Amino acid sequence: MTRAAALLLVLFLAGCSTVPPTEAGPPPADPATARTLSGGEVVGYVDAGAGAQVWRAIPFAAPPVGDLRWRAPRPPAAWAAQRVSTSPAPWCPQVLSPLDGVDKARYGEVVGQEDCLYLDVYAPPMTAAEARDARLPVMMWIHGGSNTWGRAEQYDGSALAARFKVVVVVVQYRIGALGWLSHQALRDGGTLPDDASPNFGTLDTIRALEWIKQDIGAFGGDAGRVTIFGESAGGHNVAALLASPRARGLFHRAIIQSGSFRSEPQARAEGLEGDLPGSARLVAPRIVGAGRPVTGETLRAAPLAAVFAAYGSGADAVDPPRIIADGRVLPAGGIASVLDSPDGYNAVPVITGTNHDEMKLFNVLDPRLVKFVLGKFPRARDKAFYEAVSTYPSRMWRANAVDAPATRMTAGGHPPVWTYRFDWDEEGSLLISDLGELLGAGHSLEIPFVFGHFSLLGAFDPIAFTRANAPGRKALSDGMMSYWVNFAATGRPGRGVDGRLPEWTAWTNAAGAKSLMLLDSPKGGGLRMSADRESGARIVGDLMADPTIKTLAQRCQILVRVIRDNPELAAAASGRCPQ
Repeated sequence: MTRAAALLLVLFLAGCSTVPPTEAGPPPADPATARTLSGGEVVGYVDAGAGAQVWRAIPFAAPPVGDLRWRAPRPPAAWAAQRVSTSPAPWCPQVLSPLDGVDKARYGEVVGQEDCLYLDVYAPPMTAAEARDARLPVMMWIHGGSNTWGRAEQYDGSALAARFKVVVVVVQYRIGALGWLSHQALRDGGTLPDDASPNFGTLDTIRALEWIKQDIGAFGGDAGRVTIFGESAGGHNVAALLASPRARGLFHRAIIQSGSFRSEPQARAEGLEGDLPGSARLVAPRIVGAGRPVTGETLRAAPLAAVFAAYGSGADAVDPPRIIADGRVLPAGGIASVLDSPDGYNAVPVITGTNHDEMKLFNVLDPRLVKFVLGKFPRARDKAFYEAVSTYPSRMWRANAVDAPATRMTAGGHPPVWTYRFDWDEEGSLLISDLGELLGAGHSLEIPFVFGHFSLLGAFDPIAFTRANAPGRKALSDGMMSYWVNFAATGRPGRGVDGRLPEWTAWTNAAGAKSLMLLDSPKGGGLRMSADRESGARIVGDLMADPTIKTLAQRCQILVRVIRDNPELAAAASGRCPQ
């Protein structure tokens, strides 16, 4: 992916925030939230809106700086004085985007600090004594952002925790090249077995799960009922944990929202095979500087700016590989290689799903597809083509992230898998801009429904989430939160926590079975099961026969997007797009 394309991805994933990126100041600490952990005492605050107790920026690992840069995470040092945990954690190093709320002159600036391995905890109101006996389900959220962007402060778990009596943990992890870099020099001199792995970001999430196992009881959580969930890159990271032997026994259910089961072969990430532009073989010399030897010492001593500069900027930029199949933290054959075998997989109940219009949240920023009238009002250049170029790649995303893995896991004897498609597309409109048409059920649109906070699109929020659509979207949000929490509590979404929702049945490979939950408002058909199935061959066949697509050139342009990650499907086009 080019850096320009990655920027589009980052821009959209930035919209995943459930709280504003800045706050007036930290709320006052509440003595009732004092808790004693293995490392020391912390005190948080009570959320003024939902009433949840909140602790922010709790260290779950030692700062990965100096000699610990590009090493497996270590447990944090203990602290003597009470730690006031009311302010957001420092961001992990990342590049500023327009949705960070900064001046245009700062776009592309590297911000954050390497000492960033902290997590936030949200819990229902309890005394310390009540918390010790509560044993509530735990839900650990892993943020998205292409594994190059994002932070914990974007996600507010207070409504989910307070309303549904769960403990929500939001974790930060190393991202970009600091999170995934494979080079022999970085393995030299390691003192832990995990130091030989290039999956530092993945190991951070494992370390967070180890922290939960040790300390979540102080917040009322049950270390024996831990659900990992995440969206986009966060869902990809959930899939990595499902496949990681290092994470075995640390979690008990998993929810993948618009994720992926792909991984990069280590030899390719390292530059020993193939021609990956962001491979460590090409990038490491640029990190240390011309004429200097590439060693673990020189790489770890390089300025942070040099790490980012090594990947370039603008049109010449390259991306670091993420989620590396190293044969240690992840199977050598990749995440997908173990889907068929519970013995090679962390066999826990799984929910996996995608959104009906995933690609619209990317396409709305593409000037080839959308024009901004008067510089402010987006409008599709060709409505029929915009719909088609969004629909078919979105269906392919689902085929790869939902139907295919669910089929394989079920055939391999995996514990039950539940699947969904999020269909809500009732955003409002302003003059010539119809957000329902432009965004629909786009990528990340389900996040506000899961967290119960309708803050996603910045200035467009009042247009998207209107008074008119409030009853329907709130009903859908209540249902989704209920399904998610019941799954966390029992290992089955069932009929939700109160038993009043339609039964969400598990995936079965039987032909014609209703195995897909459609998530929509009452106006859109409500919560209901569907027998719809997706496959690459079906998608390509529908594309090539779609009468709404005006020209062969348009059809072939869409085909390229559909088969980007599935080149074997080109044959299904019957040679009509030879280019």
